[in-house]
Parts: sequence; C-alpha cells; structure tokens
Amino acid sequence: MTALTVPDRRAPVRRGRRGFGDQRARFWVYGLLIAFLLGSAFPIYWSFLVASRDSGMLTEQIPPLLPGGNFFANASRVFDTVPFWKALGNSVIVGGVVTLTTVFFSTLAGFAFAKLRFRGRNGLFLFVVATLAVPTQLGIIPLYIAMSDFGWTGTLWAVMVPNLVTAVGVFWMRQYTAQVLPYELIEAARVDGCSMIRVYWHVCLPAVRPAAAFLAMFVFMTSWNDFMWPLIVLNAENPTVQVALEKLQSGYYVDYSLVLAGTTLATIPILIILILLGRQIVAGIMHGAVKG
Repeated sequence: MTALTVPDRRAPVRRGRRGFGDQRARFWVYGLLIAFLLGSAFPIYWSFLVASRDSGMLTEQIPPLLPGGNFFANASRVFDTVPFWKALGNSVIVGGVVTLTTVFFSTLAGFAFAKLRFRGRNGLFLFVVATLAVPTQLGIIPLYIAMSDFGWTGTLWAVMVPNLVTAVGVFWMRQYTAQVLPYELIEAARVDGCSMIRVYWHVCLPAVRPAAAFLAMFVFMTSWNDFMWPLIVLNAENPTVQVALEKLQSGYYVDYSLVLAGTTLATIPILIILILLGRQIVAGIMHGAVKG
C-alpha cells in the first residue's frame, strides 16, 4: 500500500507571512524613494514659489505654500534688467557645442584606448587620467593669457575651446567601451571590410549609446552651470546664464523674487535635457544590471 501524503497546513501561513514581510519592505522602499524625490524637488518648487510672489513673503512668519500670480511679471523684469535672452542663447550654444564635441572625442578616444593596440597606449592613458589631479584654478591665468593672445576674450570661443574634451569623459567612455564591446564584434566588422572609422561609427557608437547619453547630460549640466571661467573671460554685454544671474544680485538691495525667477527660467533647459535623455540613461543602468 502506498502511504498517503498529509498536506502541510502551515505552508500557507508561512507564505502569508513572507508576503506580508515583502509588502512591508516594499512599503518602506517606496516610502524612502518618495521622501527622497520630494526632498530633491522641494528646492525647485521653493524657487518657483518665491519667483511667483514678491520678496515680502520671505519675512512672513508662516510663508505660503501655494504659488502666487507674479511669476510672469517677475520673469518680464528679469528680461528687462539683464540681457537674459542673449544669455540663454549663449549658454545653449556653449552647452550644445561643448556637449557634442566632448561626447564625440571622448567616445573616439575611449574606443582607441579600450580596443586598439598601439605603442604607448597605457602611458598616454595614464597621462590623461593624471590631468584630473591638477586643480582647474592653476590654469586660469595661463589660459586667460592664451585667450587674450588669440583675441578671443569677450567671445564665446574663449568658453568653448578649452572645454572641447575632458579627461573625465575619456576615462568614462574607455571603461564603458572595454566592458560592452567585445573584440569578436570588431574582428567580424573588419572581416566584412569595414575600416576602423566605420567600426567606430557603426559598431562602437550604438554599443556605448547609454553611456554617451549620460555623459552628454553630465557635460551639458556642467557647462550650463559653469560660472567662474565665463565670469572672468566674458563681459557684461555677452554673458552666459550664470553670469546674468550674478548681475541680478549685484546691487545693494537683492530682490530675491527677481533672482529666483531668473533661476527658475535657467532650470527649464536642464529639465528638458533630462527628459530627452532619461530613457537612454535608464537603459544604460538596466543594461549594466542585467549584465552583472
């Protein structure tokens, strides 16, 4: 006779407890994420809140938590006080040119350092990484003298040319290319008759697109928020956004509703870039997570 199997009545209870524990852990995870999101978004909301009212709200005991109706009036004052349209256009030009050149040269150099064998490759890459240890402030005076000799002071060339490529971008793309691009794929393309430039364009770039998107967002944000070098090399008639915002608070009395209205306007392009490149960044994170 075959023995009858008695079902374990405690099994559903254990599953229920595990399910309750999973739900509680999920609740804490989502709760922390929502709190982090609210804490990160609150400075942007506070800037918009002050920009939509007058500076008197900062002296109130209980400041209002809802926007007012003065944002467009304050924004109009920003454009009347400083050449903000020109500053926005200059920052878009500088950020766009610097982002495109940095991504192009960084992916090209990263592909060469990661997958091509040539004499002095390791020493040259070590030299590129070693430049990260040199403080930027040490090069300001020689760089300003060079820009003055070229006749570029006061022009956007003085802001764009020194930032056409960065050591951080080269290092980032070299590390990513070494992980995601196998030698077999390069050899297969070479067997099919591709030149090395076509291998870079048709094989390397599609593989490193998520990392290039992240680098593009990082470089654009860095270029958009750069303040010290544009303040030194540009003049008041040809500013970038950050220099124009500094002019809004250079008087004896600082109108914070005016300053934060300009800050809110300057934040919009960054949010647009984040929305456009967010899918590529998430794809890069998911690719690394699945591969690992």
